[in-house]
Amino acid sequence: MGQIEIVRAAPGQAGTLTALMHASSAYQGDYASILAGYAVTPEYVEAHPTFTATRDGEILGFYTLLAAELDLLFAADQAQGLGIGARLIEHMLAEARERGLDSVRVVSHPPALAFYVRMGARRTGTIPANPPKVRWDRPELRFDVPTG
Repeated sequence: MGQIEIVRAAPGQAGTLTALMHASSAYQGDYASILAGYAVTPEYVEAHPTFTATRDGEILGFYTLLAAELDLLFAADQAQGLGIGARLIEHMLAEARERGLDSVRVVSHPPALAFYVRMGARRTGTIPANPPKVRWDRPELRFDVPTG
């Protein structure tokens, strides 16, 4: 088994990122509506720094940091428990530090709240439901970006 590498995504990987996102068991059932019709496009990857976690050429997860907000973070179901999410958060915080940010906002998928808290985020509020696509309240959190 090879090393996990985190590298900048290429626009041509957008379809693979979309497939990974839509295959996530965390977004099945009641939560499926939020991803319905959503795709990561080559233009999105080109415009917004997106990073992939890969091992032996296979994409196991990815994230996108927009300004001072984590827009997307997914780890493939088959990679759950391998530390991919933690590695992506660590990389995201280093990226935020390089950009001169002091914090990063996260509007979380409700089942991911415990993960973000374990990774060091603090809860700052709740984003109300916005039906019909988002029928549930979402936790709002913030990561403080360590200096130096």
